[in-house]
Order: sequence, then structure tokens, then C-alpha cells
Amino acid sequence: MSAYRDITHNGLWKQNAILAQLLGLCPLLAVSTTLVNAVSLGLATILVMGLANFSVALLRGLIPYEIRIPVFVLIIAALVTVVDLAFNAFFHDLYLVLGIFIPLIVTNCIVLARVEAFAAKNPVGVSTYDGMVMGVGFVWVIGLLGALREFIGQGTLFAGIEMIIPGVSHWQILPADYPGFLIMILPPGAFFVLGLMIAGRNWLDHRANERARARLLTHQPAI
Repeated sequence: MSAYRDITHNGLWKQNAILAQLLGLCPLLAVSTTLVNAVSLGLATILVMGLANFSVALLRGLIPYEIRIPVFVLIIAALVTVVDLAFNAFFHDLYLVLGIFIPLIVTNCIVLARVEAFAAKNPVGVSTYDGMVMGVGFVWVIGLLGALREFIGQGTLFAGIEMIIPGVSHWQILPADYPGFLIMILPPGAFFVLGLMIAGRNWLDHRANERARARLLTHQPAI
């Protein structure tokens, strides 16, 4: 249980693929114009990461060390192809919006990094869990980024939800005559918001470290 707790903390916060490691920035910045787009790509990434870690951990004893990277990429590419075809079949309108960024999960550094660093060296159970938790860490960051950009840029939330759930409309949070803030739905807006999120994470970590240091000094015995 301690191992699973550590994996959860690392994936969601301490070693978060985006806020701590700055991996996968290309799809993060390009797709996070709305909450729906961001979360949809994030869920596809979770599925690929969990299955990729499961497959590599299951087959790690059969994969020669010298050719492990090409084999890992081949496994990831096969899984991404399945996800890509599933999106095209069941969520065609959303598939057209996400475009090339679903196939590009193959080259996402987050997926290959976890396969190489963790799944290739650990049992199936913890490897699968690690892949899914790292994917959840990616989803909450890209989802929050997409929500902030959509809200500030357009004054709405869940724009495009009808592509997934027909008949459901988005939320108009700000007045309908809100002129919008164009830069927030352009790439520079993604950089600004992501920079603020990283700064916020660093500030929270600094406060936590300061509290821990203060507790340590308080309980330190006098000499």
C-alpha cells in the first residue's frame, strides 16, 4: 500500500508530468482551448498509458534490452491506433477537432518515459497503476488549463460537449455579450496560464517545506 501511495503522490503532484517534468507540452498547449477538448485528449492518454505500461511490464522478460525502445514505440503505436480508430468511430466530430494530436500520443514523452523508467522494471500491477495515475496527473492539469482558458477567453465551460453527449449544451458562465479575451484561446494564453500554474505549484511546495522545517525545529531537543 505504501508503494501505491507513493505512486499516487508522485503521479498527481510531486513528479507530475507537466508541472514538474514539463513533458507533453505540445498537445497540452495546442488542445487545451476548451475543457472538453483537453479532457478528451487526456482520457485517451490515460487509456494508452495504462495499457502500454501493462503490456510492457507483461512482456519485459521477452524484450531484448538492445531493441527495447523500438519495441516500446511499436507497442504504444499499436495502442494509439486502436484509440484513434475508436474516436473516429464513436466520436467523429470530436475526432475531427482533436485532429493529429491523437496519433501524436505515440510520440508523447510522458508515455515513453513511464514505459522506460517504470514499466520495464516493475511488475504488471504497479506498472499499470503507475501509467494510469500519471495519466490522471496529465488530465487534471490539462483539464484545469482548458477550463481556465475557455472561461477567460470565451466566458463558457464545456463548449463542444454536444460532440460527446448529443442534446447537452455548454454553460454560459459570463454574460452572452462578453466580448471574449482572444489571447487566452491562442497559444500565448496557454503559456501564460501554464506558467502561473507552475508558479502556484512551486509556491505551495515551498510553503509545505517551510512548515515541515518549522515543525522539525519546534520538536528538536535543546542542546
